[in-house]
Amino acid sequence: MRDNTLGRDEGAAATELGYIFTFLLGVLLMSMFSVWAWDIETNTRLRWNQEAIEANMNDVAAAVERADEASRLGNVSYAESISWRPSEADESLFTLQLTDTALILVDEGGPLDTDVSLSGTGSGSHSGIIPLAGIDRIWVVHDNGVTFITLDRPQAVQ
Repeated sequence: MRDNTLGRDEGAAATELGYIFTFLLGVLLMSMFSVWAWDIETNTRLRWNQEAIEANMNDVAAAVERADEASRLGNVSYAESISWRPSEADESLFTLQLTDTALILVDEGGPLDTDVSLSGTGSGSHSGIIPLAGIDRIWVVHDNGVTFITLDRPQAVQ
């Protein structure tokens, strides 16, 4: 005949506790890994955005320097088109400003503010403020003694 009394099996309880602690350790390690991977991805995206913006700013600044060089030749007009490399940043918050001594990028919503110094050796002044939302091309133009940046292609004067 069978005995229907409850027994104390402490080995099974210890095994169950081991399973629970192992599961919780796995959850902790997976959480730490996902935070670590997210941090790497975020920092990589920020670095790529900074490098793309730096390359864009250097391209525009070089075009401004070439326009200044053309301005020293006399009464000439000069126009150059620069391709703007896209980034994953919210470019609808970007504004590009050209002053006599610098090209300034203002990021209204983030840490990507930057500027590039210009020699300012042209025979005229610099001006221009353009929003960078959805653009793929910037024009650097020197005309009538002023070097400026614009989104519109300059029209030839007859």
